Amino acid sequence: MQCSWKAVILLALASIAIQYTAIRTLTSKPFQLCPLPSPQNCGLGGQDTEPPFERGAAGAGGGCDDYPYFSINATRKTHILVLATTRSGSSFVGQLLNQHQEVFYLFEPLYHVQTTLIPRLSHSRNAADRRVMLGASRDLLRSLYGCDLYFLESYIKPTPTNHTTDKLFRRGASRALCQQPVCDAFGPADVNVEEGDCVKKCASLNMTLATEACREKRYVAIKIVRVPEIGDLRALVEDPRLNIKVIQLVRDPRGILSSRIETFRDTYRLWRIWRATGRRPYNLDLSQLTVVCEDFLSSVSTGLGHPYWLKGKYMLVRYEDLARNPLLKTKEMYDYLGLPMDKNVEDWIHANTRGSNEPSAKHKFGTVRDSAANAESWRLKLSYDMVEYTQTVCQKVLHQLGYKAVRSTEELKNMSLSLVQDKTFVPFS
Repeated sequence: MQCSWKAVILLALASIAIQYTAIRTLTSKPFQLCPLPSPQNCGLGGQDTEPPFERGAAGAGGGCDDYPYFSINATRKTHILVLATTRSGSSFVGQLLNQHQEVFYLFEPLYHVQTTLIPRLSHSRNAADRRVMLGASRDLLRSLYGCDLYFLESYIKPTPTNHTTDKLFRRGASRALCQQPVCDAFGPADVNVEEGDCVKKCASLNMTLATEACREKRYVAIKIVRVPEIGDLRALVEDPRLNIKVIQLVRDPRGILSSRIETFRDTYRLWRIWRATGRRPYNLDLSQLTVVCEDFLSSVSTGLGHPYWLKGKYMLVRYEDLARNPLLKTKEMYDYLGLPMDKNVEDWIHANTRGSNEPSAKHKFGTVRDSAANAESWRLKLSYDMVEYTQTVCQKVLHQLGYKAVRSTEELKNMSLSLVQDKTFVPFS
């Protein structure tokens, strides 16, 4: 088939017009490639990695300033994620970060996601529930690291009025939310404000002021216990808009079980019956233990396997090491985070890692305690048959993390022999 000469001329003119438009576009408005916070935040070829945003004449408005994550991260913010499970010492680690004046710290904001989406369950194993929870959790964490605290309001009940609420979970655990400009009840000289005093004396939390306080800090730290393993956070870690550093906190599963039995008395009632009678109830929910070990094994295996997407972004910390030598391990964590130690942090460590008769030392979420004595105190609380069962179902992760098994009641109760092997876990760099 032959084209008419008119069709040829029309095609040529159309081609010239397209080229002219393209040239005008490039010359009339400079092409912009929004800078990433640092090269290390770029993915190394993973499918989930998002490319940098390209802006040109086709974009509406200006340039990179249209993206709040980039404008905030231009100050080199570091986003710290403490990944743990309940009763593993995560409150203590969170407070080690919270004491630094350059850290904006949030205590378990995913509590609100869970109570809104899955109010009936503390740790749902339903696959559909898990997907919903993880998706919402990643979205919320991404927003909070960008200092968008308004996003959290969607999960707070009752819904905040005029961006003001008194229902933020453990608000008093964050120094930044108990200081100016967020709270006027305490001045710069009030360095160590008790959580209860903050809740009593500070007015309802103004999310706008909290957002401003977040943006003034160089580090944003968030503690979570409602995400099972590090692999669930890969999309967040690889997000080029963020500069995430993960600290995964682990603890001897036998110690976690003992602490949960003491703390969550209703939920772990059947475990207490086993401990008291020596007979395991037939309807005991063993998943309360096995799930911890399965999640630990999967997460730690991923982290210690050094996948490229965790390079420079992963550190494993054993609670027992931190309890035995809190100042040294804190310095190691701070070095990994690029966070300079300050005197207030050291003073807090000295005040909160020794024995105390204060009421706060006995609170189930308190941090004032003799940390070294507490690390292996579970050995005096659990019966040997409970320990033996735990060692059987958690054998792999106990070995991987360097926790010794005991073979008799006498060995279990002999506190002169530590069950924590000397083992060094170097941050993946």
